[in-house]
Amino acid sequence: MTSNVITIPNLLTFLRMALIPLFASLLFYGYSGWALLVFIIAGASDGIDGFVARHLNQESELGTILDPIADKLLMTTTFVILTLPNIFPPTRHLPVPFWVTAAVIGRDILIIAVAAAIFIITGFRGFQPSQLGKLSTLVQVFGVGLILLAAVIPSLQSFFLPTVYTTVTALAVFSGIHYVFFVARLMKEKDAKKVTSEL
Repeated sequence: MTSNVITIPNLLTFLRMALIPLFASLLFYGYSGWALLVFIIAGASDGIDGFVARHLNQESELGTILDPIADKLLMTTTFVILTLPNIFPPTRHLPVPFWVTAAVIGRDILIIAVAAAIFIITGFRGFQPSQLGKLSTLVQVFGVGLILLAAVIPSLQSFFLPTVYTTVTALAVFSGIHYVFFVARLMKEKDAKKVTSEL
């Protein structure tokens, strides 16, 4: 783990963050096809930066902080805009129902609130993403891609959008609740290691 700022993974994360306002603007003004392309580039950069960081030994403290922030900003911005009326021609399954966006954003708020409270009270800093949380984020990314695809090709909407909404919401709720117990386990493991080292 290095303290370098200018690394390839960090540059890819900066690129992803820079693409957020472009993506939001394209989506807001009705350029769904271009928005889908920009989102695919942003999503691909997320996978590439992690691969590069691990295989080129360019993991950094800044990257571990910025990468999840970039993900949250992208997904929060996306779901908020997708929920707005008049973004797409109104159909049975678009715009995205508010309860889907509420679940996605509520999960992130819960995780941030739990982490902040624990840090303030105990000073614990060993927070890590859970596997269920990673799966939830991955499903959200693919879900947004499918939503945008359905906006570009309206005939596909009733084929998979209800399943996308249900899956994204269920994983957001379960991963948020699971994270509370996951962090509690991390704290217990840290305490156990501390006791062992003191013996």
